[in-house]
Amino acid sequence: MSNENKFLSNVVIGTAGHIDHGKTTLIKALSGIETDTTTEEKERGISINLGFAYFDLPSGKRCGVVDVPGHEKFIKNMLAGVSGINLVLLLVDSREGIMPQTKEHADILSLLGIENYIIVMTKIDLIEDEYRELVREDIENYIKGTPLENSPIVEVDSVSRKGIDVLLKVIDEKTENIVKIKESKNARINVDRSFQVKGFGTVITGTLIEGTISIGDELEVYPENIMTKVRNIQVHETDVKTAYSGQRTAVNLSNIKVEEVGRGSTLATPDTLIKTYMLDTEIKIIKDSEHSLKLWDRVRVYTGTVEVMARVVPLGTEIIKAGEKGFAQLRLEEEISVKNYDKFIIRTYSPMVTIGGGIILDAVPKKHSRFNEEILSKLKIQLQGDSKELILNYLLTDYNNIIRSEDISKNLEQPMENVMEDIRILIQEGNVYETSVGYIHMRRYEELK
Repeated sequence: MSNENKFLSNVVIGTAGHIDHGKTTLIKALSGIETDTTTEEKERGISINLGFAYFDLPSGKRCGVVDVPGHEKFIKNMLAGVSGINLVLLLVDSREGIMPQTKEHADILSLLGIENYIIVMTKIDLIEDEYRELVREDIENYIKGTPLENSPIVEVDSVSRKGIDVLLKVIDEKTENIVKIKESKNARINVDRSFQVKGFGTVITGTLIEGTISIGDELEVYPENIMTKVRNIQVHETDVKTAYSGQRTAVNLSNIKVEEVGRGSTLATPDTLIKTYMLDTEIKIIKDSEHSLKLWDRVRVYTGTVEVMARVVPLGTEIIKAGEKGFAQLRLEEEISVKNYDKFIIRTYSPMVTIGGGIILDAVPKKHSRFNEEILSKLKIQLQGDSKELILNYLLTDYNNIIRSEDISKNLEQPMENVMEDIRILIQEGNVYETSVGYIHMRRYEELK
């Protein structure tokens, strides 16, 4: 495996696909681990909750695996499992081909920005070669023009283990060149499970999506704002002193009850997240969706491992139609803790159907008019992500006139040294004025004068 810093050292693989297309059986063939753990799951033969496993690739890389449920009713659990995944195995039963939930899972994964896929045709021992070729052709036609286009298609039978070694080799090759997400010194885990272990206390699980955590670290549970301390860490059932971004982790916490932390909570470095009831976003509606979004539509928003009800306020337009993108403010019915550039999914209130998804551009906006050109310009700049423009927009649109560099660094999630270099240039260009207590946009400065 390449040890270059920009490539992944910890791989998290997700499985997705229609119910009963063989996800749990495939993971058992790859890892030897049974991910259906509850009695109810075993009796019903269906993955209700998230299952976790791991296996080693021929190159020696270790992969964490999240087995996400395929049944439509359990799609909320699937969304919880997607957070932190680098590569998806999209399973298709060779006897059935592409099914409705296969399409919905693929739509969700694409909206969440996942770019790396392997399509796995399962149960090939149960079908004639001619029919299997027709199914493969159907899959190839379906993925044309989608983010899944050009994904390798691997045929396996998990019971006889036919094709499993080929799949392992393809996974190894596919994960060799996946570039990891930007490093952050601040830790963040979206909690997908919490439980009590006798003699140890509260344990949470989740993928460490940013930063590192070590035994003894103080962390904060959001949005509850409860302080806790790391007693022990496990990665792939092995005790470790430190966990790194990209790893599936189990964290034993002290000074916290199991009912105080659970799915939907976020565990992070203290004072790095804030609670919010509103989000400024860009939303994309699925191309063949029967739904559009207009003012005050009530929807379900899924981000990280949280589900929250929200009202939609389109910005700069009256309606966002199928296949279109548009800016919108989401007015949430509960407080959540997220960051700029986090992804989310939107589903209808009832019956629950995936409409689309998008990206958070401002995690702590104010209420503003729907056709405010200054705000629309700010959101376009947020989308482009130019650091100097982001600072200028933050100084111009924040309700405080004078802002400290520490607040700029925290709110824009930029390293302090980068912020100070950008501010130095902006001052030279005459766009920012420095005061004894912070920085002010030159336009604001002239207005106040």
